[in-house]
Amino acid sequence: MFMANRRRLQVLTRHASALFSTNTTFQSLQTPPPLPIYQPLKTLTSKFPLIFTNPDPNWSQIRHVSSSRIGDVNEDNEHSEEEDDDDDDDDDDYYDDDEAVGDSEDESVSGCGSKREYTAEEKEAEAAAIGYQVIGPLQKSDRVFKPYEPVFAVLQIGSHQFKVSNGDCIFTERLKFCEVNDKLILNKVLLLGSSSQTIIGRPLLPDAAVHAVVEEHALDAKVIIFKKKRRKNYRRTKGHRQELTKLRIVDVQGIEKPEVPEKPPKAPGKKPEKVAVAA
Repeated sequence: MFMANRRRLQVLTRHASALFSTNTTFQSLQTPPPLPIYQPLKTLTSKFPLIFTNPDPNWSQIRHVSSSRIGDVNEDNEHSEEEDDDDDDDDDDYYDDDEAVGDSEDESVSGCGSKREYTAEEKEAEAAAIGYQVIGPLQKSDRVFKPYEPVFAVLQIGSHQFKVSNGDCIFTERLKFCEVNDKLILNKVLLLGSSSQTIIGRPLLPDAAVHAVVEEHALDAKVIIFKKKRRKNYRRTKGHRQELTKLRIVDVQGIEKPEVPEKPPKAPGKKPEKVAVAA
């Protein structure tokens, strides 16, 4: 409203100066003193009625203040207010989106910190994909360790292959879902062999299995990773210790095991008698 009154007052002063400069009848009149901008329009019309009347009807260059201009100004003000409101709404939406993104990030960070809980079926499926099956803990009454048998097997655990016989000890990458003294069945057997026959899988042998016991979970020796870019002042040194699982092979199944020939006992030999030689 203040800006509209100010525009009206500027228009009126411009018309008044044009009237006093062109018409001789108004030259003798004294120019009115300047008025403050904040006076209302009714006060101006009461004090200066000549400004709002047209003394020369033939002079058509006088512009009268119309309500259309006021309406346009009001519409402009309304549009500007609506735009401001829209901007405020957009800002609110932006901040709301930022808060939502922050909440989601917080939730994702909190979710990364917590360990995933597997069901029994998921554990079995993931273990089978790696190549083993957990039977249960080893009991004191179990007699799983047997004497040596001349049978070997080539098996796969994860992405590594091992040639094993009963009594051997191997180190694999850390196996999940198993603890120390747990009994395992390694079912990804690629080959079985003995002194009399050899069985090759295509690629696996469905009836073959290797039994093992988890002895410990350990860390491998530290490996140093050193990176350097010459003339770039770039050097990075990192260390890594791989988690390992130690397995003891106790039995190989799926092939006929030949009997181990017993070694005949040695006959007690007679010690040779020493013969004295005359000097």
